[in-house]
Amino acid sequence: MLSEKTAKEARPTDKPQKLPHEKGLYLYISPKGGKSWRFDYRFADKRCTLTLGQYPEVSFVAALNRHHDAKIKLAEGINPAQAKKIAKHELKTAQKNTFDEVAKAWYDSKADRRSAVWRDTHNLYLKRDLSPVLGNIPLPDITQAVLLGALTKAEARSGVKTADRVRQTAVQVFDYGVRKLKVSANLPRLMTGWAEVPPKMNRPWLKENELPGFFDALEAYPGYLTTKAAARLLFLTLVRKKELVEAKWSEFDLDEALWVVPPERMKMPTEQKENRHNAHDVPLSRQALELLKELKPISSGSEYLFPSNSSLEKPMSPSTLNMMFQRMGFAGLLSPHGIRATASTILNERGYNSDYIEKQLAHVERNSVRGAYNHAKYLAQRRVMMQEWADYLDELRQMKPKGNPA
Repeated sequence: MLSEKTAKEARPTDKPQKLPHEKGLYLYISPKGGKSWRFDYRFADKRCTLTLGQYPEVSFVAALNRHHDAKIKLAEGINPAQAKKIAKHELKTAQKNTFDEVAKAWYDSKADRRSAVWRDTHNLYLKRDLSPVLGNIPLPDITQAVLLGALTKAEARSGVKTADRVRQTAVQVFDYGVRKLKVSANLPRLMTGWAEVPPKMNRPWLKENELPGFFDALEAYPGYLTTKAAARLLFLTLVRKKELVEAKWSEFDLDEALWVVPPERMKMPTEQKENRHNAHDVPLSRQALELLKELKPISSGSEYLFPSNSSLEKPMSPSTLNMMFQRMGFAGLLSPHGIRATASTILNERGYNSDYIEKQLAHVERNSVRGAYNHAKYLAQRRVMMQEWADYLDELRQMKPKGNPA
C-alpha cells in the first residue's frame, strides 16, 4: 500500500517502476525520475490507462480522490480516459473562443455587406468599450458582473444610451457565438434591463395648423439666406437633411425639373448603394425651381448648393439647420427630419396614395417580397402630388399665425 511518505521517498532505477496501491491505482516512476499517478482498468474488453497527474503536484490524497471519481465513471459506463480527452479538448477550444476572436469572426462575416457607418460604429464599440474588459476571456466564462463592469465604464464615458448600444453590439457577438456553438447562451441579451435607458423619442414635428407660425418665423429669421433656402427646399422636396446639405448642382436637371440623388448618398444597405438604378428621383415643383434659380448665384460657384461659410469646397454643416430652428424658437417643436413626418401626416390625411408618399420619402419597402418586384418610381404621379404640396405650402405661408411656438 502506498502513502505520501512512500511516494516521496521512492527513487528511480534504470528501469520503469510501478508501485501498486489498490484497485488498479499505482505510482509510475520513470528511469529519469519522473513520477505520475496512474490507473489501469478494462473498458469494453480493452485494457486502458488513465494518468491522474504528476507527483508531487498531485498529492497522494488527491490521487485517491481522482481514482475514486474515475471508478464512478466506469460504474456509469463512461470511459474515464476518453472523458478526460474530451474535457481537455473542450477546455482548449473554450480558451480559443475568446471574446476578441469571436467578435472578429462576427465582424468580418458582416462588414463587406454593411455601410461605413455600421462598420465604424461597431468597430468603435468593440475596441473602445468591450475588448479592454472582455477581450481575452472565453465567451462561456464571461459573467454578468464582468459585462456589467464594461457597460458601466461605457456609461460613465458616453452616457447610458450609448452604453446600451454597446450592449447590443455584444448581443450580436454572442448571437454569432451561439450559432457557431462557441457558447450556449446569449448573456448580453439576458441583461436587457441592466440600466434605466430613456425611451427613444421621435423627432419633433408640427401639425398642420402650426405651420403658418413656422413660416412666419422663418421669414423673419435674420440669418443667412442659404440656410433659410435650405429649410424651404427641405419642405419642397422632403429629402433627408444629409441628402440636402450635401446636394451638388450636377445632380439637378432644371430643364427636366428633376433632382437625381445618387444611391451612394442615400440611406440604404451598402449592396443597394452599388446599384445605379437605386438613385432617388425627386420631382421639382415650380416653387422649387424658382428657389434653385435664386440660390445659384448665392452659392458663389461652389459645386454644392449650400457651401460652408468657411470653404466653398465643403458643404454646409448638418447641424446648421438644427441651430436655426432652435434660434427661431422651435427647439423641441420641429427638427429638420421632422419636416418629413409633418408632410407625410398631411399628405396621408389629404388622401394621397401612400405608395407615392413613401416613394417621395425614399422609404425602403418593408415587405421584402413586394420590394423585390415593385420597381415603380411613380414619377408622374409624384410630380402632381409635389406641385400640389408646394401650392398648399404657399397657402399656409399666407395664413396668419395663431400664437407663438412655446
